[in-house]
Amino acid sequence: MRMLHRTLVIVALSGFSLSACQTKPAPLADAEDQKMRDMVAEFDKAVLAGNWPKVVSFYSVDGILLPPNAPAVQGRAAMQKFFEQFPKITEFKEDVPEFEGHGDLAYARGTYEMTMMPPGAKTPVKDKGKTLAIWRRQGDGSWLVTRVSWNSDLAPPR
Repeated sequence: MRMLHRTLVIVALSGFSLSACQTKPAPLADAEDQKMRDMVAEFDKAVLAGNWPKVVSFYSVDGILLPPNAPAVQGRAAMQKFFEQFPKITEFKEDVPEFEGHGDLAYARGTYEMTMMPPGAKTPVKDKGKTLAIWRRQGDGSWLVTRVSWNSDLAPPR
């Protein structure tokens, strides 16, 4: 029994050392990083314009939104319906201090600030919060968001 235990430990440790020796895919090139940042800027412009077909074009066909206080939204058609329910957005800006990736996957951690004017409201509603998005390189070399989650930094209204 002791011999079997020793053998299992050696096999397990060998597996760990072999996996540590495997090479990682190359990190994102500066050009790829800049391309993705440019896409974020274009996304922001589309949100401000209320151009929901353009907004959903930044997501993969099977992409999933994970919005706050709502169920997951999957697929471009459902995303467009979701976004069409938003009140008029008068200010929208994202900042992405962290873009990291290897191979065909990347993630972006960011923040957002926005102002909305709900129908019938006397004053605009401001929000700011954080985002986490997963990007995947497509067969043609382009990048699309496959998953995104966001939530407000502000306390819920009472």
